[in-house]
Amino acid sequence: MENQCQNGTETLLKVSTLNCIDLSNPDIHQSVSLLKQACLDCGFFYVINHGISQEFMDEVFGQSKSFFELPLNEKMKVLRNEKHRGYTPVLDELLDPDNQVHVGDYKEGYYIGVEVPKDDPEAEKLFYGPNVWPEDGLLPGWRQTMEKFHHQALEVAKAVARIIALALGLEVDFFDKPEMLGKPIATLRLLHYGGQVSDPSKGIYGAGAHSDYGLITLLATDDVMGLQICKDKDAKPQIWEYVAPSFYSQSWGHARTLEQLYIQIAYFVEPSHDCLVECLPTCKSENNPPKFPPIYCATYLSQRYKDTHAELSIYEKHQT
Repeated sequence: MENQCQNGTETLLKVSTLNCIDLSNPDIHQSVSLLKQACLDCGFFYVINHGISQEFMDEVFGQSKSFFELPLNEKMKVLRNEKHRGYTPVLDELLDPDNQVHVGDYKEGYYIGVEVPKDDPEAEKLFYGPNVWPEDGLLPGWRQTMEKFHHQALEVAKAVARIIALALGLEVDFFDKPEMLGKPIATLRLLHYGGQVSDPSKGIYGAGAHSDYGLITLLATDDVMGLQICKDKDAKPQIWEYVAPSFYSQSWGHARTLEQLYIQIAYFVEPSHDCLVECLPTCKSENNPPKFPPIYCATYLSQRYKDTHAELSIYEKHQT
């Protein structure tokens, strides 16, 4: 527990303690044990010695901040398209409709996916294709920074996935198969929470309570403590705990964001479009059959994006 003063009032914050996964640790059994316990407890854990330098992370945060400081009319020129690439305005996403009374999340974002040329047959797939980029010269070095981070974060995610595979009793390269992370749907999302103070009692959130719907989420934050997690989403009442700023991974955990001035760098990793998502062989038996039917990854993700994002048609007035 620690005290923090906000708006002149002393507030008692409950801060969660998370397991730390060291990707340079030669003792793989220790890493597997720590990760497995973290996933059973809450679905969140810190990742250290991941190979991305602090200097480069500072550059990514700086470039992200530069984009969000642009005038709204400049940001709307790169509005997200039907492939979910580009800028997402405030209130574009609604994660917790049961509790959010003001239409959506008070955050803005920017989606960057796997870069696939328009003339490549793979670009016909929903979550592949060319990215949307700010005009050359508007933000020097911005595209190069984000492409470099996208590549490095994918390598971190694959390293984490190998530990997850071992924790599940699978072969270490189970998730490296072409239909899984060999051709992943990997999305970098820059996030900026600003301008609206979160107030759960009034249903106002930077990001409503949610569990991410992919395989792995890597999340880096600035030095503001804004992320909260709930270790038992079925508890009545739910108990929400802050997480100290760092570089962490989420695997099926339940989270929300409250702070009003805050930047996050999120990286979502899912299997390929054509991967049939079904219960893993080590997680089912005759006495413990699968709870859900198989579904293709692209079909599932498409529905989840549709459920949580605004229709693009509402922005037509901004593009005329």
